Amino acid sequence: MKRDILRIDEQLCNGCGLCVPSCHEGALQIVDGKARLVSELMCDGLGACIGHCPEGAITIETTEAEPYSETKVIEQMNNRSGCPGSREIVIEKQGQPENQVASADQPSELRQWPIQMHLVNPNAPYFRDADLILAADCVAFSMGNFHSRYLKGKSLAIACPKLDQGLDIYIGKLTALIDTAKVNTITVMMMEVPCCSGLLQMVKTAMSKASRKVPVKMMVTGINGSILKEEWI
Repeated sequence: MKRDILRIDEQLCNGCGLCVPSCHEGALQIVDGKARLVSELMCDGLGACIGHCPEGAITIETTEAEPYSETKVIEQMNNRSGCPGSREIVIEKQGQPENQVASADQPSELRQWPIQMHLVNPNAPYFRDADLILAADCVAFSMGNFHSRYLKGKSLAIACPKLDQGLDIYIGKLTALIDTAKVNTITVMMMEVPCCSGLLQMVKTAMSKASRKVPVKMMVTGINGSILKEEWI
């Protein structure tokens, strides 16, 4: 079928890489110093990356391509080999001296159970009219202030778009949380590794299927616990 696909002018591209984070489908990578479209299947043709290119090297053209499928995109992202998320890294911390003890333990702000997406019930009362955090499994472990700063007063669901099976079930539950539970907002908290962007893609797919719209915030967490990007989408 014919559909919109992005095209990159290699003569104009300077390899800055600013377009890569804006492509939540993971269709762009820097290869040999140039931005490349690594998979037509993973390009939704919406052109979110265009505005991030300072050289005007990215355009949209209509061409023959396989129909875009959110489910196939997520599966392809999960099946990529050599995922940066599995690379071994030692995180250096400038922590407190060993003899300095915290004055009090920080309390948990978790207000419901269960939290794993396969187990949550969208009809549970604590999701009704709630501000929902959909977090990648690793987020809370990387952030020392996850409970006090981000989770307090919110409902929580966690998932791993790379390792979990049955992502269509997740999309169905997210759609129900939007339409039936009528959540107020959704904050998608994911790690900086490429495979984690599948979490946001699931929310986008659920939003396209739902009959109502809710504000969605995307937050990208670094492996050192810092917030690398935060924006409403």
